[in-house]
Amino acid sequence: MKAIYISLRIELLKAYRSKALLCTIILFSIFPLMCGLFMVILKDPQAAQSMGLISLKAQIVAGSADWETFFDMLNQVLAMAGYIFFAFITTWLFGREFSDHTAKYMLALPTRRSTIIISKFLLAGLWILLLTLLVFVIGFIIGVWVDIPGWSLDLTISSFRSLFAIAILSILLMPFVALFASAGHGYLPALGWAFGSFFIAQIINVFGWGDWFPWSVPALISGMFGSQGIDQVGAHSILLTITAFALGIAAALAWWQFADQTH
Repeated sequence: MKAIYISLRIELLKAYRSKALLCTIILFSIFPLMCGLFMVILKDPQAAQSMGLISLKAQIVAGSADWETFFDMLNQVLAMAGYIFFAFITTWLFGREFSDHTAKYMLALPTRRSTIIISKFLLAGLWILLLTLLVFVIGFIIGVWVDIPGWSLDLTISSFRSLFAIAILSILLMPFVALFASAGHGYLPALGWAFGSFFIAQIINVFGWGDWFPWSVPALISGMFGSQGIDQVGAHSILLTITAFALGIAAALAWWQFADQTH
């Protein structure tokens, strides 16, 4: 446990000194700002008429200007764009060792390889959860500032839980991204997997089988496919997602432990 703690501190220091952390904070801060802009347009479509078709587009996409709609938008943005950018974070944590040519030095350390990989997974999870909290906090502040009607404590708590459920399910899908970043010795294979699984998940959701495909579950929970999509998600969906997580972790650890590290 002490070795994991030390390794995690090192990974935290590397992330802190890089531009990646600041870039993700700025990027995820934009998400609630965009949702807040939609709420401003929906509250006063006539005042937003000068913005052209954006007012009409906002009405089609969002619906009404209230807290329930605003929270639903945050959930859906996190489920869609969040998954891709979570994959970028995971890819950066694992793929940079090859792009920076530091993998061979990392593998030569007396620290067990599994310890280093576990610390990277822990950092990825912590990073994603903190960004999710940032989205919620900024979103709540913007919602209060815009003076969106229909707020309630129960709705806020329920939306908070939904947002973090989406984040946790997304975390469970990251080990395969890490595996492709490791086995592919860089960023492109991992990002190819992330985009590929994302688009396949949307297609499967359209056909109504998303509850059986782990990469589709976050979008279903977000309400992107309506209440019917949320009702689809059951214990089997969560079990399959956890199974995908376990397989991804095992495969990533096995690759780092046993694969030929000659590059």
